[in-house]
Amino acid sequence: MSLPGQGLTKQMYDELRKEVDWEHNRPTGIIFHAAGFDNSGNLRVADIWESEQDLNNFFNNVLKPAAEKVNAPMPKGEIFPIHSVSTWGVDTYRVK
Repeated sequence: MSLPGQGLTKQMYDELRKEVDWEHNRPTGIIFHAAGFDNSGNLRVADIWESEQDLNNFFNNVLKPAAEKVNAPMPKGEIFPIHSVSTWGVDTYRVK
């Protein structure tokens, strides 16, 4: 999944991340999450989920209420099947 965050600032993302607390309360079905901001300040997220249903459950039951609580816009995303995944040095970035 790829999410361009429309109007979601770094501060909002950090508040949302703290509210959701996925580092300590791992969402069902999440395999991988990476986030960054492009040169225009737009959030870019790449997630890998076990299923679209797990993603939708997280969005509807966790992310949406948290976004409303911190007054952050809900990101809109595009879901597409993965063709290939390769990783190197992922443990360097693992949340501890």
